[in-house]
This record gives sequence, structure tokens and C-alpha cells, in this order.
Amino acid sequence: MPQLMVNDVIEYVENNIAIFHERRIGRLDKLKLSEALKKKNPYLFKAKDILSAQEFVKTLVDTHISSSEEGVFGDWLEGLAVFINSKVYGGWKSGITGLDLEFDKDGTRNIVTIKSGPNWGNASQIKKMLSDFNTAKKTLRTSDSNLHVICINGCCYGQIRNPDKGSYFKYCGQQFREYISGDESVYIDIIEPLGYNAKKNEDFTVKYNAMLNKFTKDFIEEFCFASGDIDWNKIVELNSGKMHKGRPR
Repeated sequence: MPQLMVNDVIEYVENNIAIFHERRIGRLDKLKLSEALKKKNPYLFKAKDILSAQEFVKTLVDTHISSSEEGVFGDWLEGLAVFINSKVYGGWKSGITGLDLEFDKDGTRNIVTIKSGPNWGNASQIKKMLSDFNTAKKTLRTSDSNLHVICINGCCYGQIRNPDKGSYFKYCGQQFREYISGDESVYIDIIEPLGYNAKKNEDFTVKYNAMLNKFTKDFIEEFCFASGDIDWNKIVELNSGKMHKGRPR
């Protein structure tokens, strides 16, 4: 089995982290105030006693960015995991629905679905994952009835006390990174190069602050009274009013 070269991992991260930042900026460019307002809970904002337009908009945008970035970075981490595994076990991006990675290890086919953290899914989502695993095993055994298959739910960060879930294994953080790489320290080695390409972070910060300024101006014009108070009724109506031909009445 080839040994993982840390420099290969560092080079991959440095060469590809810009993709994550570019997608962050792309998502920011597409964000619209009205659409963001429709997707967040206005009652929660009111319960938190948010009184200023600036605070409302910053909370709204930060909440949207946080949930958006989790998905974008999760996709990026998936690519990193496939790269690392390919260097050691010759793994590949799976073409089977619901799977992210396949590789052979100790005479066994490992089929992997990759998630960001350990608390990624509800009961129905986990049921869907198990269904995908079962379908994948049937597909693989169609061409090789003697093929031994192990199902893995790999999580890029976090911890889990008992990885054996009966029909599959759930590995998180260091345990997952070591499983796909054979290297127990690679989960630490990838941290430093993630800070590479600070210029993209600067670009994001400039766009982020410009968006806050624009959204605050638009919010005051559209959702505040002449007195400056927030018009909560108008916000709730936009967010939760009855739909009429695709629009709130």
C-alpha cells in the first residue's frame, strides 16, 4: 500500500481551496433580499427583539451564509477525501446514486457516502442512505456475486463513540480520515493549508460588506415605517402570507 505523502495533500488543498472561495462569492452574488426574507423565520427574529435594520439584515445574511457555506464546503471536503484515498488505495468518485467514493481494501469493496459532520440527517434521510447502500450492493454484485462489500458513512469532522451501526459503519473526524488514508495524522495536516489564498477571503469580505450596506438601504425603504421602526406585518406577509398564483396575496 502506498504511503500518503503529506506534501501531495498540502498541494491539493492550496491548489483547490480557491474553488471553495469562488463558490462562496458566487452564492453571495446571487442572494436577493426578498428571497432571503422568505426562507428565514420572521417570528424568531421578532422574538429576539431585533430593532434596527442593520442588525436585522446582518443576522439574516449571516444565517443564510452559514447554512450555504456548510453545503459548499462539504462538497469541497468530499473532493479532498476522494483525492486522498486515490493516492493510497486507488479509490475513485463513485458513479452509483447516493455514493461518493469507492475503493478496494484488503479484498473488500468499500462504498462510502460522505457528509460534513456526524449530525447530518434525520430518520428519513438515514433510511434513504441505507436504501442507497442496499441498491449499490445489489448493483455491484450483479457483475461479481462473490464481491464482499462494506458500507461506510464517513463524516469529515466530529466524533462518534460506536462506529458499528450493524448494516454499515459510521466513521467521523480522525477515524474517517485514517480509514481512507492509512494515516492517523492527516486530519491535522490539512488544517494549515486551508488558510491559503487569503486574497479570496478579502474579496469575499468586500462583497459581503457591500451587500450588507445595499440590503440595509433596501430593507429600510421596503420594510420600515417613516419613523424608522420595522414593519413586522409586512415582513410576515411576504414570508408567510397565502400564495396567489405563486405570490403572496
